[in-house]
Amino acid sequence: METFTGLRMRQFQGLLRAVRERGGDGPRTGRPWCLPLADRVLVVAVYYRTNLTMRQLAPLFGVSPETGAG
Repeated sequence: METFTGLRMRQFQGLLRAVRERGGDGPRTGRPWCLPLADRVLVVAVYYRTNLTMRQLAPLFGVSPETGAG
């Protein structure tokens, strides 16, 4: 975790809790997310840490870089 995000597991869990408390799962209308909240937060954390593009990150998470769909 720390290698890819720069966050220790406890820090990542705190970030995830903060996102969840602020409505990070969003409204339950429209197209559903293809990744669970924890994975979506992880993608963003890895993106900010590594500056990889979505095209580079998408295969690591099993999603399409164009739509974010699985």
